[in-house]
Amino acid sequence: MFPSTIYSDRRARLRKELNTGLVLLLGNQESPFNYPGNTYSFRQDSSFLYFFGLDHPDLAGVIDLDTGTDHIFGNDVDIDDIIWMGKQPTIWDQAKNAGVENTAPLNALSAVLKDAMDKGRTIHFLPPYRGETKLWLSDLLGIPHGGLKIEASEELIRGVIKLRMEKDDREIAEIEKMIDVAYIMHTTAMKMAKPGIVEQEIAGTIEGIALAHGGPVSFPVILSINGQTLHNHYHGNTLAEGRMLVIDAGCESGLHYASDITRTVPVGGKFSQRQREIYEIVLNANMAGIAAVKPGVPFKEIHLLAATEIVKGMKALGIMKGDVNEAVNKGAHTLFFPHGLGHPMGLDVHDLEGLGENFVGYDGEVTRSKEFGLAFLRFGRKLKKNFVMTIEPGIYFIPELIDIWKSENKLADFINYEKVETYKDFGGIRIEDDILVTDTGARVLGKPIPKTVADIEAMMSS
Repeated sequence: MFPSTIYSDRRARLRKELNTGLVLLLGNQESPFNYPGNTYSFRQDSSFLYFFGLDHPDLAGVIDLDTGTDHIFGNDVDIDDIIWMGKQPTIWDQAKNAGVENTAPLNALSAVLKDAMDKGRTIHFLPPYRGETKLWLSDLLGIPHGGLKIEASEELIRGVIKLRMEKDDREIAEIEKMIDVAYIMHTTAMKMAKPGIVEQEIAGTIEGIALAHGGPVSFPVILSINGQTLHNHYHGNTLAEGRMLVIDAGCESGLHYASDITRTVPVGGKFSQRQREIYEIVLNANMAGIAAVKPGVPFKEIHLLAATEIVKGMKALGIMKGDVNEAVNKGAHTLFFPHGLGHPMGLDVHDLEGLGENFVGYDGEVTRSKEFGLAFLRFGRKLKKNFVMTIEPGIYFIPELIDIWKSENKLADFINYEKVETYKDFGGIRIEDDILVTDTGARVLGKPIPKTVADIEAMMSS
């Protein structure tokens, strides 16, 4: 945990964002994957972690906006638990570490909330994302589980997003530690990417590195020679010469801050001419996007800048044609770049996404597009100092999408479908870095992970 004053200060700052009532933050419960005693590795709720820091199941926190008091509800373990788990800290000891002086058994929470509701006080809560939390919250508040998302407090959602989006020095240090672990994961994968290796061998190795050096992976490893599938979690292919391997992976620290890095490498260690040409277009888009980052710039503009770089490069290869800016304005690039440029990152690898992407990534100034491709941009609003973002452009040749667009002759003024046909066996390329928005620009976080053609080939041959 961070020092207790960090959590006390966060709760104090949250109070300034809301008016009256109680803030109810439920921690996560353990979740079984095939029978009750055999559970998934426990992962605490990120907002509960942010405001209370306690990484144990079956806890709840209440912030009283009117009295200025904070409460932790939970149960001390008994001897049966100690036999299996060893001695555990008391609820009182845990609460002290979070800067909280008031504790009570978990079964007392229902009466506290009922008394508040009987008095007409507002109970602020965040939209739940786990089934067991939905049931618990429904029982506590008497709200049908189907109505919890509607009844969640927008005031609290906006307050939590405002605080969690701007990272302090301790949080940035945690993220950077995990990028340094990602360095080991990705450079190991590069060295293993040889013909005849099964993807699972590499995926399992780098997941083991995450556990050995930090915590679990921050999301299921994406590793595939079929990189045209954006989130490909299948690891059963055998690597072959002439294919590209997309590796999208990161890990969590002990305090659950994430890293998220993508590299794409040629199986066998040497880029072919065709691979190099497409790769360097994506790299140019990645570097142009990073260079454009600074406070006050809408991230949507940076996304479109990266798209422009992709169109320029694809036009130079004869894959696209026509006016570059018009092609971007009409979305012709989305045949090859159908996702957003990046997303916030912190305690969640897609930071705060569970509170609603539109709350996190959009506001009154920048609204979300409904157009294909641009609609998938998770974050479009202006950047601020101490935001941590990913920058991850890509180029993908998705045969099924190409076939649909070609059959419709869609945006044919900008796409050379005859040339595109020759790339349907190519796969995909994505390059992703994690950056910090600084006073005047951006800083790429962590130990630099090879991403130029020369640096990748050197690492793969080392």
